[in-house]
Amino acid sequence: MSEAYVSLYGFPQTGLRFFTVYGPWGALTWPISSSCRRSCAATRSRFSGKARDFTYIDDIVEGIVGALDHPPKEGEHRVLNIGDSHPVGLMDMIETLEDAIGRKADKIMRPMQPGDVTATYADVSKRAKLTGYKPKVMLSEGLRKFADWCLNHYKPAQQG
Repeated sequence: MSEAYVSLYGFPQTGLRFFTVYGPWGALTWPISSSCRRSCAATRSRFSGKARDFTYIDDIVEGIVGALDHPPKEGEHRVLNIGDSHPVGLMDMIETLEDAIGRKADKIMRPMQPGDVTATYADVSKRAKLTGYKPKVMLSEGLRKFADWCLNHYKPAQQG
C-alpha cells in the first residue's frame, strides 16, 4: 500500500522492519520479557521456535533516528531492516538469560506455533550503506542490562 501511495502521489516513504526487539519496558508478551518476569517470580516459561535475530532497544532507537536523518528522495519507497544481523539459537538465548538473571528458567518447550518461522535474520546491508548503521549491543550485554532492569523492576512482586 505504501509503495502504491508513493507511485500515485510521489510522497517519499520509509518502512522500518524490527527484528525481535528486547529491553526495559518491553511488551510482557515478548519471549525475553515474559521469560525474565516469570524467572523472577519463579514460574514456568513457555518457549517455541529455533533461532531469532534479537535486537536491543538502543540499537532500534539508533536505527530509527538514522532513518529520520537520511530521508528518502521524492517518489522513493524503501524498506529498511533494523536488527542485529546475528541470529541466535533459542536455547543459547535462554542460557544467556539464565546466566544474566542468576537462575535457571523452569522451561516448557512447545512445538513451533502456527506462523512461526525457523529463524529470523536481518540483512542490514542496505541500512548500513545509507546511514552507517551497525548494531552495537551484542546479546550477552543486552540481556545483562535487561536482566538488571528486570530484577530491579519486579523485585517488589517477588516480595509481595
